[in-house]
Amino acid sequence: MIKKILFWILSTPFLLVTSLRNFLYNIGVIKSYQFNLPIISVGNLVLGGSGKTPIIEYLVRLISNNYKIAVLSRGYGRKSTGFILADSSSDAEIIGDEPMQYYRKFKNIIVSVDSSRVRGINKLIKLDSKPEIVLLDDAYQHRKVKPGISILLTKFNDLYSDDNIFPLGNLRESKINANRADIIIVTKCDKNINENDKIQVIQKLNINDNQKIYFSSIKYSKMVYDKEGSKSLSEFRNIKFTLVTGIADSSHLINYLNDSGYNFNHILFKDHHNFSDSDITKIDRNNLIITTEKDYVKLFTKITGSLFYLPIEFVINNEVDFNRQILDYIQETLN
Repeated sequence: MIKKILFWILSTPFLLVTSLRNFLYNIGVIKSYQFNLPIISVGNLVLGGSGKTPIIEYLVRLISNNYKIAVLSRGYGRKSTGFILADSSSDAEIIGDEPMQYYRKFKNIIVSVDSSRVRGINKLIKLDSKPEIVLLDDAYQHRKVKPGISILLTKFNDLYSDDNIFPLGNLRESKINANRADIIIVTKCDKNINENDKIQVIQKLNINDNQKIYFSSIKYSKMVYDKEGSKSLSEFRNIKFTLVTGIADSSHLINYLNDSGYNFNHILFKDHHNFSDSDITKIDRNNLIITTEKDYVKLFTKITGSLFYLPIEFVINNEVDFNRQILDYIQETLN
C-alpha cells in the first residue's frame, strides 16, 4: 500500500508535465510540422512493446512494391547520434536493433534513424532518390510531426484503458490522449477472438466515432533461420534448446513454445539489451540457441554456436478494410 501511494505521488508530476506539453501542442503554442507526402505513424501509449515492429513490417509489405518508402526510427539503444541512413556498414550498435532488422529484411526500402523526426524527414526528402511515403516507428509521443495517419497499438491483455501513468503504471501519457489516433489496433489477440470479446474491448477503450479499430494476432513462422538458410522448427521438437530473448514481453513466445511441446531453457534479458562479453559467454555455452529476430541482429556476429531466429508475422482481422484505409489515404495524399 505504501509503495502504491509513493508511485501515485511520483506519477503526478509526470502526468502534469506530459499533459501540459500536449495542451501546448493542442493550442498551437508548440508547433507541429506537416509535410507534403504521406506520413504514417505507429506507436503506443505505454512503455515497452505492443507490437510496433510487426505492424511496420506489415505496412512495408503492403506498400513497398508500388511506392518508394522510408522507415524513420529513433534507433533506440544505438551508440550513435544524429541522422543516419542504413547501409552495408551499419549494425545494431549504429542504428539500433529494430532498424537493423528492417534493413536486413527489406532491400527495397530506405531505413533511417534520427531522434528528431522533423530533421529526419527533411533529410529524407532531400535525397536524390527520395521516398514517396515515410513510416514513423514509435512516434506517437513525437508531436513535432503531424502524421496523415496515426496508428495506436494496445495489447489485448494489457489495454491502455486499464493502465495508469508511470511509475504507478506503464503509460507514457494520459489515456485520454488516445483520441489523437486515427486507427487503434488491438494486438496479440487470440487468433479465434470472438465478437463478444471485441465488443468488450471497444467499450473499454471508448473510441471516438472518427476512429477505426482493428484486432490482430501474432503468427509464428514454421521455419527458423540462421546465416546459412532455414530449417523447420519442428526439427527441434525432440531437442532441448536455449531460448534467448531481449524483448519487452516474452510471455507470448514462451507460451507458444510450451503449448507446442518444445523443451527449452530460457535466458531472459531486458528489452533492447546490448549484449556484453559476459552475456555472450553465457549464451555461447549452449549448443543450440533460438532467439527473436530483433535479438538475432545483435547476436549473429558474436555467437559461435548454432544460432537461429524465429520470425513472427502480423495478422489483422478485416485485413481488406485496413489495407483499403491505408492505400486510400496514400492515393488521396499523392494525387
